[in-house]
Amino acid sequence: MNWTLEVVIVPVTDVDRAKDFYSNQLGFTVDHDTKIADGVRVVQLTPPGSGCSIVIGEGAVPKMEPGSIKGLQLVVPDLKQAHAELVARGVAVSDIQVLGENPRPMPDPLDNVGFVFFDDPDGNSWGVQQISALA
Repeated sequence: MNWTLEVVIVPVTDVDRAKDFYSNQLGFTVDHDTKIADGVRVVQLTPPGSGCSIVIGEGAVPKMEPGSIKGLQLVVPDLKQAHAELVARGVAVSDIQVLGENPRPMPDPLDNVGFVFFDDPDGNSWGVQQISALA
């Protein structure tokens, strides 16, 4: 039996601001933006190529403190390109960092150990790791 992670709820203070950040600055696809009733709205967004989405909203999501999610991680085949895209889109992203050491030589020294980090407007923290075998 496969167990797949499909959705992660990300708590935010302003749904429209967060939707704009994730869709326009990060390039996530807006799968749906549904107003169920007054004060009840669900927005689902998916990173390009991902099988897992995030959900932001109000009224229909669990009460969580905005900015309390730390360590969400995206994986890309080319960290330098991803970093350049984030900078071009106005995301306040860290410089490329090498964390740890590869146990064996890799074609690209950033494979497995190259990361960048950023926060969404509410302080939810994301990391981006390079794994070029995904290319």
